[in-house]
Amino acid sequence: MIARTNPTDRFAAARSVADAVLYEGYVLYPYRASSRKNQARFQWGVLTPRAFSELEGSERSSMRTECLLDAGTDPLLSVRVRCLQVQHRSVEALTVAASLGSGSPQVFEPVDSLEVEGTPHAPWDEAVDRVIDLGPLTVPLFADVTRTSAFTVGGGISYEVLRWAERDVAGRFVRRRQQLEGAVRVATERPDPRHPYVKVTIAVENTTPWTGTTRRRDDVMGHSLVAVHIMLAVDGGRFVSLLDPPDDATGVVAGCHSDGAYPVLIGDEDDVVLASPIILYDHPEVAPQSPGDLYDSLEIDEILALRVMTLTDDEKSEARGTDSRAAAIIDRCDDMSAETLHRLHGQMRPVSPVAAEPDLDDGSPQAPWWDPAVDAAVDPWTDTVVLSGVTVTKGTPVRLRPSQRSDAQDMFFEGLCATVAGVFQDVDGETHVAVTLDDDPARADLVWQGRYLFFHPDEVEPLVGQGQRP
Repeated sequence: MIARTNPTDRFAAARSVADAVLYEGYVLYPYRASSRKNQARFQWGVLTPRAFSELEGSERSSMRTECLLDAGTDPLLSVRVRCLQVQHRSVEALTVAASLGSGSPQVFEPVDSLEVEGTPHAPWDEAVDRVIDLGPLTVPLFADVTRTSAFTVGGGISYEVLRWAERDVAGRFVRRRQQLEGAVRVATERPDPRHPYVKVTIAVENTTPWTGTTRRRDDVMGHSLVAVHIMLAVDGGRFVSLLDPPDDATGVVAGCHSDGAYPVLIGDEDDVVLASPIILYDHPEVAPQSPGDLYDSLEIDEILALRVMTLTDDEKSEARGTDSRAAAIIDRCDDMSAETLHRLHGQMRPVSPVAAEPDLDDGSPQAPWWDPAVDAAVDPWTDTVVLSGVTVTKGTPVRLRPSQRSDAQDMFFEGLCATVAGVFQDVDGETHVAVTLDDDPARADLVWQGRYLFFHPDEVEPLVGQGQRP
């Protein structure tokens, strides 16, 4: 691969979703540093130094994503890796003796909290957005190529003075960042020469030296790459959906394996991919009604806005003192107009008129789907569906083969054995097979509650020879 001059930013379409991924869980409601919810932070896409990962065992030091490119002529690939660098913010107060002296140097001492103009400030781990760009890179169509690039994220220390309204110094923030080191590996290969598909592999590793012996996660966050995600853009080609691939690409897609970062298509042209530690569908978007970041679950803006409005003045002051991002949430909710809040409540969209129900063969009209007589003709506990020549009904043992077209997390059920709980029909006449997992320790409780996993019939494989009716 040969690096060329960086193009114009190709990742504008992915930026809003990528930002939501980058800061997801950064600070949670009620947005105060003292809140128990904000004591364990930075949960997504954390890459610790390899030495810590091998010592502690629960955190990874690298991630890998594999996606498929439908290559045209002379395709160019741009790669962007984004992450957060944690910086610890401590609080220091100006000593009384130093403040009384004239001409003497100012002396500060660390404190657990410092209130300035009604806002309490406490130590807090902030985060800095970091970007590593590679490319554009040429993509050879008939050769397997691997390129590894090392990168460094600089550390340092900085100060910010805190002042009273009359401009006298009250104290200061001290921010410290550890230097981080990492590597990005980009590999391309042509899995099947009969098709123009090129598999692109991006691996990111934290290579920061670490000689500690502690197993405490908090002690290594300053040496970690946090919320790591990868964006790819291509000129002269398009990416293939791994969730719903074309028929001639299914075999190649089956050979794509990601670990820690899961790729989905972004935008209308399918020329951008976002691989994030959070599993998404193809073409994700942030709702246009969302007025700003809340860092808490992406989709409950109305509930969080209303909860913020119920905070007391003291609670809001503490949240404002947590950091600038938490303060922005409090200020935005305080200033939110009734119209903006109304948009968060929901949206009405026009729908097509319902077509008239067809008549039965005897000339009498067909009962509508909501008629109780229709329900009486359906019994999921005795209804059947024929799959591969086998009649499947309640109690039939099956193996799950999800296509991932309905739920991005279906990948976790691939190959698992299950038992059919019922065969259901929806109001559109579609058939759905409800199952319970055989090795689920909560299976009995879920059955008692009537909670099942639902799959399309073509996602269920009968286990022939284990008691099914022919």
